[in-house]
Amino acid sequence: MFGYTRGEMLGQPVELLVPTRLQQVHVTHRDRYFADPRTRPMGAGQALAGKRKDGSEFPVEISLSPLKTASGTLVTSIIRDITSRVQAEAKFRGLLESAPDGIVVVDSKGIIVIVNTQVERLFGYSREELIGQPVEILVPTRYKNTHIGQRNAYIRAPRTRPMGAGQALSGRKKDGTEFPVEISLSPLQTGEGTLVTSIIRDITEHRKAEEKIKASLREKEVLLKEIHHRVKNNLQVTSSLLKLQSGYITDAAAKEMFSESQNRIRSMALVHEKLYQSSDLSRINISDYAQALVDLLKRSFGSDADNIRVDVASTDVVLTVEAAVPCGLILNELISNCLKHAFIGRQQGTISVRIAHVSQQGIEIEVRDDGVGLPPNLDLEKLDSLGLRLVRNLTSQLSGKFELIGGAGTTARITFTPDDRGAEP
Repeated sequence: MFGYTRGEMLGQPVELLVPTRLQQVHVTHRDRYFADPRTRPMGAGQALAGKRKDGSEFPVEISLSPLKTASGTLVTSIIRDITSRVQAEAKFRGLLESAPDGIVVVDSKGIIVIVNTQVERLFGYSREELIGQPVEILVPTRYKNTHIGQRNAYIRAPRTRPMGAGQALSGRKKDGTEFPVEISLSPLQTGEGTLVTSIIRDITEHRKAEEKIKASLREKEVLLKEIHHRVKNNLQVTSSLLKLQSGYITDAAAKEMFSESQNRIRSMALVHEKLYQSSDLSRINISDYAQALVDLLKRSFGSDADNIRVDVASTDVVLTVEAAVPCGLILNELISNCLKHAFIGRQQGTISVRIAHVSQQGIEIEVRDDGVGLPPNLDLEKLDSLGLRLVRNLTSQLSGKFELIGGAGTTARITFTPDDRGAEP
């Protein structure tokens, strides 16, 4: 260890193994020890160094044990070279100090044993002010009692807790001010009990940015609500103007065309009304919309629709505005067509509206009536009313498939697969 032979050391003052700069002090310490000899365990006292024959120094730990003999007191020194440990500690200290977050290590009683420079910067205390203090010195006063209970519970069942887990947390600076933090906890079992490493991150800037984003989202939400509200109002004004204009029309066919246009505009206005009322300003539940549209159309047809029952059956199909507007217009045309033509010469009837997912992505809209059915020998390919032309065009806009099926009553079926902007399964 020291580079001397046994013969070179025997008979020499023990200061031979002590760094030159400390030899005089060591003589004093040695004399004092012999005046009151006692066992001193390994690692007690200050950091110590040994000196090799070549003059180089190395860190040591020394235990002392006195032994009374007939020729006087002898002292046994057990010397341990702790170079590797000191290097490891230096590396650990380097990692500790280079960490971007504050690091606090506490023992099982919650006493701070290690802090890094970031902790001094974050909390405004010096290292000397923190070492040996309860960790509650860094906790807001109103939480201290609660924190002690939580700390004791953690020591009883220690586990790694990742950054950001749990409730919103705050740290308390030396001047009493508080700031938001995220804390991760890691237990370490040692011969002296459980140590807990806390990594503390100041999230003040993160919290400010988060609040800015939330404020911006709130502003955009208000703006979107206002847009949907104004679009709905403008469409309703247009519908009212058409109704007012139709009051001056005497031709029955023209009057019916105005009424149909009113219903189409109101079906679009209803989409924006549902979006305005929804907590999600970009998507609506089409089943809720369909029921509202049915109520609107029955009022529009007045007493002619009193004995016609309209049943709406739908799973939770959620559409974006891009898909909801054409779907709303399609439903308007199909239901209106049933109300006008399906029950001629009959006192009552039933219309069934079904909207459902038919595959993982596909959506099916079906409007079925138990009315008089399509005329015999009717060529569906040549059937080209404005309503059906609209349905075909809107179905094409959705990249879907349109079927019109005769028989006992009439069934109109639309199947389409929305793109990523169209719907949520």
